[in-house]
Amino acid sequence: MDTYARLAELPLRIDAQSYAAHTRDTSSGFTRTTTEIILTGQGHEGRGEDVWTDPDDHAHYADGLIPSLVGEWTIGTLSERLDRGDFFPDPADPNGPRFRRWGLESAALDLALRQAGVSLAQAVGRTSGPIRFVQSVRLGDPSDASVLAGRLAQYPGSSFKLDPVDDWDDDLVERIAQMGPDVVAVLDFKSLYHGTIVDTVPDPALYRRCLRAFPRALIEDPELAGATGAEVLPVIDRVTWDAPLHSVDDLLALAHAPRVVNVKPCRFGSLRALTAFYDHCDAHGIAMYGGGFFELSVGRGQIQYLASLFHPDGPNDVAPGGYNDPIPPDGLPRTPLSPPDPMEPGFQYTA
Repeated sequence: MDTYARLAELPLRIDAQSYAAHTRDTSSGFTRTTTEIILTGQGHEGRGEDVWTDPDDHAHYADGLIPSLVGEWTIGTLSERLDRGDFFPDPADPNGPRFRRWGLESAALDLALRQAGVSLAQAVGRTSGPIRFVQSVRLGDPSDASVLAGRLAQYPGSSFKLDPVDDWDDDLVERIAQMGPDVVAVLDFKSLYHGTIVDTVPDPALYRRCLRAFPRALIEDPELAGATGAEVLPVIDRVTWDAPLHSVDDLLALAHAPRVVNVKPCRFGSLRALTAFYDHCDAHGIAMYGGGFFELSVGRGQIQYLASLFHPDGPNDVAPGGYNDPIPPDGLPRTPLSPPDPMEPGFQYTA
């Protein structure tokens, strides 16, 4: 039985919907805005989070532009209702509706599970595992290895997902490499982003420097063409993808067939697309790890829950939210996180 079939027939009654805005400064130098979606029915409450990156689009909630979902549904019929596409007026980017849909469907799933009195683990028939996580950190502008050294002093044994940028010279890379062979778990080259604050220009010298210094790190979203591609091809088994993946079809269309991929639920939009991707990777022996989008409320716990079920041992970029603060507080949970309570109804998890 495929995973979505286990969820699609869950009954769901929605009596009301409301929203709560969240904002926070991040370690990547920008202010994050998200919207928490709250669905209520039969004395229960289900929550999800729209983590789309354009803060202007979050005004749709306060402006009353989100259609009502009040009524009787199943998870499957509610998803079919969302197919109509009127929940995101005039999208400038095709990714925006997927992110909003994920917030709505995850809130609906949380509510349906609570109304049924079952946990997500019970519903999908899987056992949760302890959740390994890495910290996603930018090293400042200009880049400074002491940022990483400070994190390691505060939380010894941590590992990281880092974004190499053009000022990573030989000295900085060597200083990071000397911190330990497992400190850098993922190098995210972000070559597929265009018109964003995280855009990078592929530089073969930077690729060569990083790939040699961190031989155990996964190589995420590299540029495979030209001179940078020549640096990557000898270590192609380390290559993983994130930004182009929204469905199984996207995975099958890749020029490089990866052995491991980054699965960000909000990129997929629907539960059907996400669970089909999980099932495909399981069936074909493709390892996975999870990623997030600076979730500020329940969305972070939900991607941690999914990581515990489908890829607990990967270098999951799902650290508790405090690690995304410019200066993390003391006393945060350390990796691995304890698995969710397998008997707690709903689709919620707090580390």
